[in-house]
Amino acid sequence: MKLRMNKKNILSIVFLIFSISPILASGGSDEKFNLTEVIEHHLADHAEFPLNFGGIKVYEGEKGYDAEHHSTFEDHEANKKYHFLGGFDMHITKRVTMMWIVSFFLVIVFVPIARVIASNPYKVQSRSAGAVEAILQFLQKDVIDANMHGHGHGYYGYLFSLFFFILFCNLFGLIPSVGELIGTLTGDPHHSIFTKIWSGITVTGDISVTVTLAGITLIMIYVTGFIYQGPLFPIYSVPNGVPAVLYLLMFPLEFVVSPLAKAFALTVRLLANMTAGHVVILALLGFIFEFQSYAVVPISILGATAIYMLEIFVAFLQAFIFTLLTSLFVGSSMHRH
Repeated sequence: MKLRMNKKNILSIVFLIFSISPILASGGSDEKFNLTEVIEHHLADHAEFPLNFGGIKVYEGEKGYDAEHHSTFEDHEANKKYHFLGGFDMHITKRVTMMWIVSFFLVIVFVPIARVIASNPYKVQSRSAGAVEAILQFLQKDVIDANMHGHGHGYYGYLFSLFFFILFCNLFGLIPSVGELIGTLTGDPHHSIFTKIWSGITVTGDISVTVTLAGITLIMIYVTGFIYQGPLFPIYSVPNGVPAVLYLLMFPLEFVVSPLAKAFALTVRLLANMTAGHVVILALLGFIFEFQSYAVVPISILGATAIYMLEIFVAFLQAFIFTLLTSLFVGSSMHRH
């Protein structure tokens, strides 16, 4: 019998894996299902590949071993847990591997497309090249140049990269960890190499990632202000025409508080939107195993499907909003208001 794969079949498989994932994460049916632990397991970052410089590897049972250590690993050959004592930790976490995957994907996909477009800019080479070129033209004309008063040419490279990096971090976070399913079938559910490489975690759902991206925007605001307004940028940061009495009050607000508030807004907006949807999906699917009732299954699946479709839209929307606000904030420091 020949199986015909269409969009509905693929979508069903995706949600089947999502449904199985909570059981895999909780250790199987022999353990009591805990929805809180499942959500933490899927959203929290964890060191997967040990990397320490100058430290000593300490196994459980040895002097100095701490069972509550923040980065504990398991030696399958010795069948013991261990961590490093001292030294400098540079452990590769789930989010780091996913960022590497996204970066590698962008290089192998967009570099060839860029070369194709550059070979003949006036010819539509392929659908993929045409789609990318359409997105870039939209970002260039309606997002960057529109908010940077025509001075956005020097920012194209970073802002284009920012948009696609956030977009694919968001989209790849919607693809569940197939490694958990493969690991269960092979008898190694929690330590499968597939799970370690592709954890299915959303990179932009981590505050360390969003605050770094927002921090780059903050630096660009100040650097751009000094480049376009010169050494008097701190003075010009206060709007023109403000009475001298209010100047001392407005200066710290406009030069310090306002850029920091913009960076904070970028951080929280992306973090909250990319985390909330995953929590709702996991909670809806977790109800199946929490209540163990067939009556809950259609409600949970339909609800999770609706949220999943919404998350795909949010993935594009948040990449667009972050790029738009970055262009707007940086562009606002080019001239005095």
